[in-house]
Amino acid sequence: MVYRRRVRLCVGALATGLLLAGCSGGGDNGTAKPSDSKPTGSPQAAASGDTRSSPSPSPSAGATSLDFTPDPDRAPKTRAAALRLARTVAAAPADWGPGFVRRSPYESDPASWPVLDPDCVWQREPLPSTVLANVARNSELPAEDGKGPIHVTATVTVHRAVKDADWEMAGTLEEALRCPDQQLRQNERISGLHSTGAQYGLMGNFTSEDTLSEGGEYYSDELGGPRYYYWIQSRLAQVTVAVVGRGSEGRSEEEVDSALRQGAVQMLTRVETELEAAE
Repeated sequence: MVYRRRVRLCVGALATGLLLAGCSGGGDNGTAKPSDSKPTGSPQAAASGDTRSSPSPSPSAGATSLDFTPDPDRAPKTRAAALRLARTVAAAPADWGPGFVRRSPYESDPASWPVLDPDCVWQREPLPSTVLANVARNSELPAEDGKGPIHVTATVTVHRAVKDADWEMAGTLEEALRCPDQQLRQNERISGLHSTGAQYGLMGNFTSEDTLSEGGEYYSDELGGPRYYYWIQSRLAQVTVAVVGRGSEGRSEEEVDSALRQGAVQMLTRVETELEAAE
């Protein structure tokens, strides 16, 4: 089961702007959702659906639905069960690729989640009743050989029901339209956001029931700017998983994309492993 998922992910598209072609399957936090859980990419790629890699044919291209059936009995129904699931799924440093290490703060408070306020500033607030757990983990590829670091974040949100996860996806897509410029933390911001979404089978999405991507420019006191910023969020059943990558001086877009591909593959694989019904 896990092997089938990995093969399918590695030849399909993770999102409209970031292909998984050529990947290999492998066995206190910030207040901002984009930094804690969102990835974005170049605005042009996210807005147009263009890719930075040549598309590869997907064995699922002729399918009309995702080859994934969740088992209701395996779905978490308590906060404790949801937290266990979220921590099992969330990408650790080794999941992003060689050389990645923990970045401080490493893990967010699972009793809170990021909310974009009316002034387009991200705040962490207590979990609503529809969310059981939200875990964000920060990792980085340290600076070396004259190149700056690559910062990545994985976020897993476990909802009480599928409809609640759907509402999160819809709300997230609207955020970039409402706030193309967003304040992440006091010394971090993103601007010129463009977003796109695709349900399974549309715009190259053969990896999840629904997926979103955002692209924009990232600025921070630490990394300067504008820097490459890419965010992707996908949904399987009642769980949403997201990866975000932020580049720096001397780092190519493909270096960031490669890490995002690996992190996303690991998390989607684990969601299926944890929730899928036995055949």
